[in-house]
Amino acid sequence: MSLKLRLIITQFLEFFIWGSWLISFGNYMVRMEMGSQIGTLFATAGIASFIMPTIVGIIADRWINSERLLGILHLLGAGCLFIASKASVGDFNHLYLCMFLNAMVFMPTIGLSYSVCYSIMDNHRMNTIKDFPPIRVWGTVGFIVAMWIVNLAGWSENSNQLLLASGAALFLGLYAFTLPPSPPVRTKKGSSLMATLGLDALVLLKEKKMAIFFLFAVCWASVCK
Repeated sequence: MSLKLRLIITQFLEFFIWGSWLISFGNYMVRMEMGSQIGTLFATAGIASFIMPTIVGIIADRWINSERLLGILHLLGAGCLFIASKASVGDFNHLYLCMFLNAMVFMPTIGLSYSVCYSIMDNHRMNTIKDFPPIRVWGTVGFIVAMWIVNLAGWSENSNQLLLASGAALFLGLYAFTLPPSPPVRTKKGSSLMATLGLDALVLLKEKKMAIFFLFAVCWASVCK
């Protein structure tokens, strides 16, 4: 199997997982008598997007191979989605907790999957500017295919959509461990704790323009989610 095809599979599955439930989950919640709490549950993505990418990025940059971390997060997500599929009618607390935990482990994998692809491509002397867009577009294809499967199978109002997403996450979690290694950046011996945690970049916020840019970027990301 060519390296490009392996990365295409990674991107396809990454967004297949999301597409399996994101669009149709509101219908499922209505059938589960939780229609008034759809917004509350979907807000978990915004919370997770605000907190987790930075934490996961630090871990991937400093301590663990990115492809292994990607696999671990998707395996955890598979478990969360499977347990969420067992929620009883009206049991919002059960569903919310599972989907909140799923968001916490899934949302950072989007950026992490890009990082893995770029690292692997760099290590194999591929042209990231030219070669990555055709690979990434298969993520969109995966999202659409997942929606088609859920709708054509009549799963938009039942928990099978979560089981489909769980199965895809399990497969990608295991598949990620077979990808070429993307080792972390090693900090120099004697580096400060701030540098080890990757927080030394916060010094940039001392500049007014950078601080304003960061503030608006955070606000925009929260609105988009």
